[in-house]
Amino acid sequence: MKRISTKLSVLTFLCFLFTNAALAQNITVKGTVSDGGDKTTLPGVSVQVKGSTAAVQTDATGKYSIGAPANATLVFTYVGYTVKEVAVNNQTTINVELQSSSQELEAVVVVGYGTQKKRDLTGSIASVKGSDIEKLAVTNPIAALQGKVAGLTVIPSGTPGASPTVRIRGVNSTNSANPIYVVDGIIQDNIDYLNPSDIESIDMLRDASSVAIYGMKGANGVIAVTTKRAAKGKTTVNLQSTIGVQYIPNRIAVADAEGFKKLYSAQLANLGAAPFDFKNYTANTNWQDYVLRNAAMSTNSVTISNTGEKTTTLLSLGYNKQQGVVKSSDYQKFIARLNEEIKITDNIKVGAGLTGFHWINNPVAITLNNILWAAPIVPSTKEDGLFYSMPSFQRSNVANPALALDRGKGNSINKGYRFTGSVFGEVKFLKDFTWRSTVYTDLGFNNARSFSPPAYRVINIGENGGPNTTSFDNSIRNSVSQNTFEGRRYQQDHTLTYEKELDGGHKITALAGFSSLRTSSTSLSGTRVDSTLTIPRDPNLWFLGIVPDQNVQRAGGSGSDESNAGAFMRLSYSYQNKYLFNGTVRRDASSLFSPENRWGTFGSIGLGWVLSEESFFKEHVKGLDFVKFRGAWGRLGNSNGAPNNRYQVEISNSSGAVFGDNIYPAIQPAYRPDPNFHFEIVQGIDLGLDIKALNSRLNAELNLYNKTTSDIITSYPLPASEGGLTYFTNLGKITNKGIELSLGWNDKIGESFTYGLSGNFSYNKNIVNSLGNTTNFQILGNGGVNKTETGQSIGYFYGYRQIGIYQSSYDLGLMPAMSNSFPGDIAYADIDGDGAITPADRTYLGTPFPPYSYGLNLSLGYKGFDLMLEGQGVAGNKIYTQRRTANFTVLNYEANRLNAWTAPGTSNVEPISDNTRSNNYLFSSYYLEPGDYFRLRNVQLGYNLAAKALEKTGIQNIRLYVSGQNIKTWSKTTGYSPEAQIGSITAGGADNGVYPIPAIYSFGINVTF
Repeated sequence: MKRISTKLSVLTFLCFLFTNAALAQNITVKGTVSDGGDKTTLPGVSVQVKGSTAAVQTDATGKYSIGAPANATLVFTYVGYTVKEVAVNNQTTINVELQSSSQELEAVVVVGYGTQKKRDLTGSIASVKGSDIEKLAVTNPIAALQGKVAGLTVIPSGTPGASPTVRIRGVNSTNSANPIYVVDGIIQDNIDYLNPSDIESIDMLRDASSVAIYGMKGANGVIAVTTKRAAKGKTTVNLQSTIGVQYIPNRIAVADAEGFKKLYSAQLANLGAAPFDFKNYTANTNWQDYVLRNAAMSTNSVTISNTGEKTTTLLSLGYNKQQGVVKSSDYQKFIARLNEEIKITDNIKVGAGLTGFHWINNPVAITLNNILWAAPIVPSTKEDGLFYSMPSFQRSNVANPALALDRGKGNSINKGYRFTGSVFGEVKFLKDFTWRSTVYTDLGFNNARSFSPPAYRVINIGENGGPNTTSFDNSIRNSVSQNTFEGRRYQQDHTLTYEKELDGGHKITALAGFSSLRTSSTSLSGTRVDSTLTIPRDPNLWFLGIVPDQNVQRAGGSGSDESNAGAFMRLSYSYQNKYLFNGTVRRDASSLFSPENRWGTFGSIGLGWVLSEESFFKEHVKGLDFVKFRGAWGRLGNSNGAPNNRYQVEISNSSGAVFGDNIYPAIQPAYRPDPNFHFEIVQGIDLGLDIKALNSRLNAELNLYNKTTSDIITSYPLPASEGGLTYFTNLGKITNKGIELSLGWNDKIGESFTYGLSGNFSYNKNIVNSLGNTTNFQILGNGGVNKTETGQSIGYFYGYRQIGIYQSSYDLGLMPAMSNSFPGDIAYADIDGDGAITPADRTYLGTPFPPYSYGLNLSLGYKGFDLMLEGQGVAGNKIYTQRRTANFTVLNYEANRLNAWTAPGTSNVEPISDNTRSNNYLFSSYYLEPGDYFRLRNVQLGYNLAAKALEKTGIQNIRLYVSGQNIKTWSKTTGYSPEAQIGSITAGGADNGVYPIPAIYSFGINVTF
């Protein structure tokens, strides 16, 4: 028994020995690392054997191979993703999914001439991943940001190829509110030329401290775009294609033929005029159905990525086409992008980037108001090849939409080219220093040509018992127009960076640099008219030379030239990851100002305290993984609004002099500036709180800000006694205060089901603290509809407040009224209480700028499937239905006019049908609608094919998806789209026939070889 026991002990020992030897022996582990949300593979992920220096990176397809002990643990690390550890347990294949978050602490964001980890920020910067942008069927990547970031307002345009309107934290000035775009370092006005699939990430720099390093260019915020670069690994090819159909889910409610006849007959009766004979007008045409259409669109791209021992190369080609939902309009763009980097030595690297962009636009041939205003009693069809004209009472106001569409179809073409390029060199020396120099160029060319066809012969439907006749529509004569534009931008940046981590937890990053930028443009335009010519419908012949030069002709042109230069420094310091400091200084200049006023010194200071790194916090607080308090102050300039040609002279015959028998024109300046005229000053304070809790499943960010713009650039005309010139000076102060909140929750149920819920909310209050050089100085826009003055928000709606309809003469005797008011007219509020309605009763009626905005996002994932729902909305603004002012003329009526007042008690909202009642034309709250809306912005269902199914195909990944965009909107607005039209700062908010934003249903595929 003892011998047996001894033998068993020896065997046990030997088994234990060999088992440990086997476990200690290295094996080769292979696998694929992918995004836990959308299942796309991740290149460049660090895979390290825990406790060892052995490490590799995943290749461009997300694959890796590493030698590791059979009992080791692999650590997977990737910027912007949660670190994941996986025990090998003698496995030779380990596929890993990393959970991602755009607010991950280690995520790297652009901070201006460099990058910084999210955890070290003291300012307010929000990030959106490129993978979230390329999923949407958009031709402009900025449109994909709508509702994704607190404090960012994006108003897309339905017009094919048009740029969205973008605002960051409200409107800072009465001049311009457009942010700048910084694409891989180059400052630009837009990113229309980029394909969504080319973008790696977009960072929104929202507060003054974050943008101060850009000097006078960053006052309205900065949108920094990082494009994709080649990932380490073998050559890969990625193909992406989306096809979709666009349609207008809602029509504007207008009167049909019966309703039109009823309303127009009532109008004539109210005027005491003879009734109109509609006998021969038997049509019932829906002009919206005739002109609007379901339109196709597609986005396509191919990206080739290659990495050699010393070089990385990425080539991207793209083609997008979008038909307009208005017939005859469309837009195409072609994109080619090449990036190359060469590692000469371990410390020297050079690179270059080149992007080519070509676009073709066939613009809209008819206005939306033409569709809405045309009487529905006219046929859309032809008879004997001729269109019908409108009724006699409409012919001078509106054209037959069918004729207008045919006339404008294919009569203009707009082509453009844009080339951007950059070359950089980078040298690392003395271990901690890096010198980088980059030269950029951005060249744009645009050529537009159009012609007006000869007059159309039309059929005039017989009226008052008369027969049909024909005549020529001669409102447009034969003409050819030609326009050219050239834009040039040259920029150079030179930076020296020192980065050091010292013993004791001290981290220092210092940056010093110099930047210069020059932008210039020229444009020429001309038109020649000859009513005797028949100009062919051939774009290759639409040049001014086709029309003899002795005919009527017009010419115009303009140009601009601006230079900026600045030197800057930034210091970032962190102590034990607990105490943070960021400071910047920039000395900046603009050629738009006189030499003695063109230089300014700007800067920022930011402080942060990571409470969760304190020992007492770690000991006593559970569940909160990361808590950071931050505060920042920034000061910068704003040159927007300064005239580019301030020193231009103009020739004036009216100011000429007579010498003998000759008149000699005078040369005088175009403008007169204040001797102390200078840039606007923008200062802002931002307080923030960042929280991650419950194992980073909960994310929260809160921002409070107060931003003030002083020395507002203002212009006004001087009296004739002082030359009658436009005078530029600095008068005014504007404040924006607000709050931003972002929340997110990401979790999983079991091993296969993941979900995420996020939302953002922002509120901004805009106030004009002072303006102009007099007590009652004001800026009026859109014919006095908008007003900007001290004590109110910029461009607020200013008019009379409707309180009802005068029902009878008795009402008129009891209520304040205007002179020439009658029963059936709009009753206005007596604001000043003087017993009469006068211009002094006009008052604040609302703002065109939404003070509240929000977004909601839900994502679900199960094995290879993923579902995404996104919604966004705004609240608190008004929309001016300017298109409805035609309801009181002789044009078609919107459906609300079917409820017009006809007798006491019939309506207390809609006035009488009488186009001579001028009091009803006055701007009032009658023409305003609430701009609040919530939209189901995007719904997408995707599926990633299982890796096993693709093993023998040579295909690394296939993703298929279907999506719907803008498919449902909840709103009280009556227009096509509820978005506030805020492109104009002091005259915004008017819907005067805005091009509709379509709903889109699409199917897409993403394949990687």
